[in-house]
This record gives sequence, C-alpha cells and structure tokens, in this order.
Amino acid sequence: MNIAFFLLPKQEVVWLTMDATLRQTLERMEHHRYTAVPILDDKGGYAGTLTEGDLLWYMKNNPHVTFDQTNKVKLSEVQMRLSNRAVQIDANMEDLVSLAKIQNFVPVVDDMNRFIGIVRRSDIIDYCEALIVQSSIQSNKEMAAG
Repeated sequence: MNIAFFLLPKQEVVWLTMDATLRQTLERMEHHRYTAVPILDDKGGYAGTLTEGDLLWYMKNNPHVTFDQTNKVKLSEVQMRLSNRAVQIDANMEDLVSLAKIQNFVPVVDDMNRFIGIVRRSDIIDYCEALIVQSSIQSNKEMAAG
C-alpha cells in the first residue's frame, strides 16, 4: 500500500525550525497538546523530532534559564535525545509499522530530504486493525464453507 494515502501534509502539521525559541515551542506544543513536533532545518529538510522530554532535560541541565528567559533560547541549543527516523515517500507499510512501534508519528521526506508531512501512529494502527478484521472475516467464511 502506498503510504501517501496516509500522509498528513506539511501544511496541516505543526512543525518548527531550529530558529524557533524555547518559549514558542512550549506555547505551540501546549496549544496543540502535542508531546513531540518535527523540527526542520533552514532548507525545509527534516532535522529531527523534539519531545517534551528534550525540553525538560534542557531546563534541568540549564537551571539559570528561567521561564521568562525561554524566548532567548533557540531550539538549535536544545539536544534532541531520540533519533526519530523519517521515511521516503515511496517507503512501504512495513517500514511505517516498525517505526510506529517506537515513534508517535513517522516523518515523511522526499528524495531531497525535504519534509513533506507525517504519518500518525493512530492511522497505521487503524490500517493494521482493518487488515486483521478482514483476515478474520475471510477465515470465518472459509471455515463456514469448508
């Protein structure tokens, strides 16, 4: 199955750049109730995924940075602890499933590593559930016929 069918396009995704401030990031994540957001580089390429944990670790390790000062800290200063992998738009569903086990969403890039959107874990699980239900129905039909 083509993963483009599941793609939430970039214009519908909350994402940030490395130039965004810590305060902007906190406010956007709070507003949308997200625990992680894709980060893009200055060319629109996927640079990584920033999580709430990354923000908490930054604040813990930099106690001199108060909340009032978060507008002075750029995301480029915040270490992303997890390496959430992106997939190419022509990836297969098996690639998505294996990544969805450990990522809330799977970033999707084109052949030049430009970010084009995400596939949400919930959409991947829905797809797998439909396959299981379809397989179960087929098995029941075969058992009833045989």
